[in-house]
Amino acid sequence: MSLDLYTPEVAALAAGNPFPDRLPDAQASVERRSPICGSRVTVDVAMDDDGRVARVGTLVRACLLGQASSTLLARNIVGRTPAELAAARDDLAAWLAGEGPAPTWPGLDIFAPGLKLTARHPSIRLAFEAAADAADQAAKAHA
Repeated sequence: MSLDLYTPEVAALAAGNPFPDRLPDAQASVERRSPICGSRVTVDVAMDDDGRVARVGTLVRACLLGQASSTLLARNIVGRTPAELAAARDDLAAWLAGEGPAPTWPGLDIFAPGLKLTARHPSIRLAFEAAADAADQAAKAHA
């Protein structure tokens, strides 16, 4: 069953992060670590005057799933508000826990084969948890 999760599409996502470097002038940076596998994801954000993510940087030291999830986050984070990122984080967590529908964030359905593999869930959530917290911190600092 876990082999269904580790597909060529997931591997391609893992290698496709459009923002693989740290943001030197970030307004907030948050690192999240999975206690299960040790994967770590750091998300840096800079917000615009409208309170939306203007720029993002990442440092991803994670398994294939953490890398793929980070790519999906990075591809779609610019222009999002802290509230949208918190909703995406919460929707992803609920879906993985079997407590909600598939998230609307683009591409996350690729992880559907892993829904019953709960040991993999923390790695999939890392980037979204870090991004939501970083955007919230940056918005509070900017206010």
